[in-house]
Amino acid sequence: MISHLDNNNFKDFTNLALFAISLIIVFILYRFLFNYLKRKVQITPSKRDDFMLNLFRIPSLWFIYWIMLKIYTHIFLSDFTIYPYLVHFNAILLIFSVAWITIQGIKAAAYYMQSKLDITASDNLNARTRLTQIKVFRNILNSIIVTIAFSVALMTFEQARNIGLSLLTSAGIFGIIVGFAAQKSIGMILAGIQLAITQPIRLDDVVIVEGEWGRIEEITLTYVVVKIWDERRLVLPVNYFLEKPFQNWTRSSADIIGTIFITVDYSFPVEALRRALPAMIQDNPDWDKRMWNVQVTKTTENYKEVRILVSSADASKNWDLRTAVREQLIDFINENYPETFAKIRIKQV
Repeated sequence: MISHLDNNNFKDFTNLALFAISLIIVFILYRFLFNYLKRKVQITPSKRDDFMLNLFRIPSLWFIYWIMLKIYTHIFLSDFTIYPYLVHFNAILLIFSVAWITIQGIKAAAYYMQSKLDITASDNLNARTRLTQIKVFRNILNSIIVTIAFSVALMTFEQARNIGLSLLTSAGIFGIIVGFAAQKSIGMILAGIQLAITQPIRLDDVVIVEGEWGRIEEITLTYVVVKIWDERRLVLPVNYFLEKPFQNWTRSSADIIGTIFITVDYSFPVEALRRALPAMIQDNPDWDKRMWNVQVTKTTENYKEVRILVSSADASKNWDLRTAVREQLIDFINENYPETFAKIRIKQV
């Protein structure tokens, strides 16, 4: 009897050792194959195959190990009392493995579609529209897959199914309370979906929110990150852009017209400025050569206000253009009409 038990224990130990050795051999072969494929894809000019190879490197090895564990369990452990638990464990591993590979597949598809977009182009409105949709809907699909995976995994437990049915039939009031508590969160997620479809904002849009100038850096299902010009980040809930007014300087195009105001004395000749302005902006790379204008827009008892308009391809270039023109205007007045700077006149009695 003792000899028979020893033989069984030795057999089990041998099977376990062979299984461990087979895992190591598969890992070595997998590493060899991965390094071989990595050298191949590094030769190609495209970076997509590099990304795909790295993306599925760990999930594919995980899936191979799951197959080996499934085979080992059915062949060598079918007579053990823990066999049903191992089968259940294998089922849960399969659920999460499929979910993981699906998420990686969605990431690969998003990367492929994103690689076809040229965000660096001067007219990148369509690219930013597509990029925003890709990122938001990728997050939505990932959330759905994770939720389904956890739900299916829980449904494999008989106790969880019974508890779930009991809660559904007898805890109506609790469900109502949870529903009210989650109403705001659900509303945020729905607002994120609406934001991706209607797109009042897109990635890299130039916006004015809460009195701050910045660019849309990140859009998620629940919040939006605005990168302020001084490198700060303004984090806002997604429903902010559906419920409150804000400025979007790149809603339909990135082109923009900037304004420069100067206050001068009534003796300042505006026509001289109209003749001098083209020379100031002609060689400036930030001017897109669409338009410029000089007008008197306000008068008071002490001074007149002159408005200068200049156009640029985007807001960042227009900011640099306006600062450069403003400096040249000050130098122009100081060199040619220094006595015409705005001044306060005091009348002596």
